[in-house]
Amino acid sequence: MLVAGASLSLLAPIAAQASDVVNLEEMDSYVRSTKKQSSRLDKNTFINEVSEDLAILKGRVDGLEAQQNNFEAGAFSSTTSMDGKAIFWIGGVDGAHKLNDSSLGDGIEYVQTGYTYTMNLNTSFTGDDNLYVRLKAGENGPQWKYKETYHIDTKDTSDALNVDKLWYTFPIGDSLTVFAGPRIENYYMYVTPSIYKPGALKSFKLGGNSNFGASTDVGFGFKYETDGGFAIASNIVDKDGDSSNGLLSKASTSKWDTQIAYTTDRWHVSATRSDAQNWSSQSYNATALGAAMKGSTGDTTGYALRTYWIPEESGTAVPEISVGYDIKLADQAASGAAKEATSYMVGLTWKDMFQPDDRIGLAFTQPLKVTECNGTCSSTEVDPFVWEAYYAFKPNDSMEVRPAIFGGTDVENSTADDIFGAAVTTTFKF
Repeated sequence: MLVAGASLSLLAPIAAQASDVVNLEEMDSYVRSTKKQSSRLDKNTFINEVSEDLAILKGRVDGLEAQQNNFEAGAFSSTTSMDGKAIFWIGGVDGAHKLNDSSLGDGIEYVQTGYTYTMNLNTSFTGDDNLYVRLKAGENGPQWKYKETYHIDTKDTSDALNVDKLWYTFPIGDSLTVFAGPRIENYYMYVTPSIYKPGALKSFKLGGNSNFGASTDVGFGFKYETDGGFAIASNIVDKDGDSSNGLLSKASTSKWDTQIAYTTDRWHVSATRSDAQNWSSQSYNATALGAAMKGSTGDTTGYALRTYWIPEESGTAVPEISVGYDIKLADQAASGAAKEATSYMVGLTWKDMFQPDDRIGLAFTQPLKVTECNGTCSSTEVDPFVWEAYYAFKPNDSMEVRPAIFGGTDVENSTADDIFGAAVTTTFKF
């Protein structure tokens, strides 16, 4: 009794305060009215509500799937990847006009620009094969297309985006890779013969771009590589596979290359034989006589020796070294005509010298020149020499800036054929 009285005395003030805020009679009336109006709950009540929610959710999922299908219809296959790059460059060359366009007169060349835009598409159908397509557009000043001053990134398509490369590769077993395609070059089917990356001139590509040549057309070949580092590659490119002369005919223009190589983590050595028929693409690193050398049958045989060495650590005074030597022989040279030409190239690269991923490059080459004729030479050959130096650095992971200077003496067919130039090249990768 004492406890009950105390409890009531405590609740009385609270009840009084509540009654001041809430009208209890109105609440009771509202509850009675809702009880009369509400329907009776049973097991079907929740089933119906859940069914309605599921139907709404299913409709939304179906809508998302339809939108996803529409998106995928305009997207790449899940087995196709794309990457690309845009390259801009600007610079000038003193002396290039004397070699290629006498109408320009004497004096320093105009400052000229160039660009390329590249998209690389790779598609696999089995997980081990690959269909490679390269789309490329470009435009540049004429001085960047002359063979002695040909920029490493030159590709003049008059701004049109064209299919630049197209081939298919697939493995046979663990060591053999087969190549075939309507737009491919021999050296894409090699074991990499040189690690020197040119700063400005294409002359220094592949350890001296003379005997290898460069021409894109119908080609096929194979590359066999063992785990021990030994490799052999053989391939052919024919420029008349899609012409009236026909593929591999006596009238076609073709080049058959066979390479034997041995490669480790730090060094490489290889020898490549090139059998060329009616071929005239050895012009990026050659004098006029060296580039034009052919036998009476239009055939030549070339041998290219390549080696490179990588130091244990980068960022030191010891550079990476790439060396190349080429000899080209004309089959059945006419009397007084050239029957032998030689070339060499040395490239040095210092990496990580001032910041990560930077490069200092220095290279020099003797372009392919005639060294022997059948009897007395009917023309006098020059003693050519070309060099370049550059520094490449990355402002970020996707950009590279590469200022370079280059020059040469007696590079074409006269002692007056000297060049000097400079260019700044910027690459954007995505």
